[in-house]
Amino acid sequence: MACVDAHHHFWDLSVRDQPWTIGLAPLRRSFGIDDLRPALRLNNITATVLVQTVTVPEETPELLALAAAEPLVAGVVGWVELDSPDVADRLAELRALPGGDTLVGLRHQLQQEPDPRWLCRPEVRAGLAAVGAAGLAYDLLVTAEQLPAAIQTVRALPEVRFVLDHAGNPPVHPVAEIAWRRDVLELARAENVTVKLSGLLTRAYPAPVSAYHLRSWTDALLAGFGPNRMMFGSDWPVCTLSASYDAVYRCAQVITPGLSAAERQALFAGVATRFYGLIL
Repeated sequence: MACVDAHHHFWDLSVRDQPWTIGLAPLRRSFGIDDLRPALRLNNITATVLVQTVTVPEETPELLALAAAEPLVAGVVGWVELDSPDVADRLAELRALPGGDTLVGLRHQLQQEPDPRWLCRPEVRAGLAAVGAAGLAYDLLVTAEQLPAAIQTVRALPEVRFVLDHAGNPPVHPVAEIAWRRDVLELARAENVTVKLSGLLTRAYPAPVSAYHLRSWTDALLAGFGPNRMMFGSDWPVCTLSASYDAVYRCAQVITPGLSAAERQALFAGVATRFYGLIL
């Protein structure tokens, strides 16, 4: 089965540092398409979505240029200053650049925002509305504690397409996981939200995530969203902290047993293609 990887990253440390990788020695090097290509070929990944990593305006044009030169990269999730009053103009400028037609969504490092209700600010929601009006999606990169604000925001903006990155970063702690499960199921009630089956193997890094947790989290996602609102993402190269690309792909298959052929095709290709409007 041909597959779409809906979430991975590239970066070049000779061009720009990735401060969030400080303390993560395996990630303190550059990662590019030539590093990833063998794993894509081995696992029959025919298209990918390249996702931003730092909140600087210079990165997104570079990712778009890379997508213009690399057929495997079918979409780019970039970044603009979402609470700026000229979000629509900035999006138009990005789309006019080489590779601008591959811009499919935006993202912000919400995990780093000290205000847990940053998404609820009027200027942020105005920016999100501009993203939706431009026909783009928005990736929600949140901690479990930020899920309540995400729930309120997606309800307030039903015309915007949202996708929850890394399943909302479920906590390994048994008490905290109860709140995550409650909030994820509530978020799933909003029909304008999809979720990425990504980033789970690194949730307890450097400790390994148990098979119990992986199945428990995935069962919750399937119960809430179903396979027709879920998409596979490798989160490469961040995933290499815990497992190889091949192991991540195999794990995603193992923790989603019992799906029909049509449901498996949706999870591993169809949802990402439809959600991001990828041209394959």
